[in-house]
Amino acid sequence: MPPLRDNEQMARVLVVDDEPIVRDVVARYLERDGHSIVQASDGETARELLEREQPALVVLDVMLPGLDGLALMRWIRARFDVPVIMLTARGDESDRIVGLELGADDYMTKPFSPRELAARVRTVLRRAPLLERVPERLEFGRIAIDAGNREATRDGAALRLTAKEFDLLWFLASNPNRVFSREQLMGRVWGYSAAVDTGTVTVHMRRLREKVEGDPSRPRHLETVWGSGYRWRP
Repeated sequence: MPPLRDNEQMARVLVVDDEPIVRDVVARYLERDGHSIVQASDGETARELLEREQPALVVLDVMLPGLDGLALMRWIRARFDVPVIMLTARGDESDRIVGLELGADDYMTKPFSPRELAARVRTVLRRAPLLERVPERLEFGRIAIDAGNREATRDGAALRLTAKEFDLLWFLASNPNRVFSREQLMGRVWGYSAAVDTGTVTVHMRRLREKVEGDPSRPRHLETVWGSGYRWRP
């Protein structure tokens, strides 16, 4: 079922927080603006609702039982282009930084003003495109990448990729032609802040080229953009 959108920016919003009071207050304020609300108290439920409901925006708490908000943020960005507003505890600067590097569109610290959150939701929705879902399988000529079984093939033969090599490949291939710096890739794929040494990105890219490209010295898909980072060419 597609998200509810019109010229007044009514939308289906997913609120993810393990505190029922927070979910209820946020839902009431957003419903006053005409939005349709779905709620989840944990990351696993949120993933199911994202798949089924396809919300136009997610309000996501960092501290969740089981699958936490940052891990869920990585999962969302690998599959959806839905805007996310993150909620963090006051003083958790590192969580806010990592959340923004993972692709969060905005954040608020707890305790927060529900009226301000509703205003930020309106602002983010005004500049956000409709939800675009990344397909579970991507094909680029001789290369096929399947997110469901986490397998990549070349000419039908499986590539022996490590878990992180697959994550890096899937992320770049899901965002074709977009250039990502090493710092951005550390945040989006590894979930680390930019302060962490980014040499591991260089190493993984070199190994990934050796497995994916026919001629690693002249890559067709995994391009280096000198001074900027890397991109996937379809």
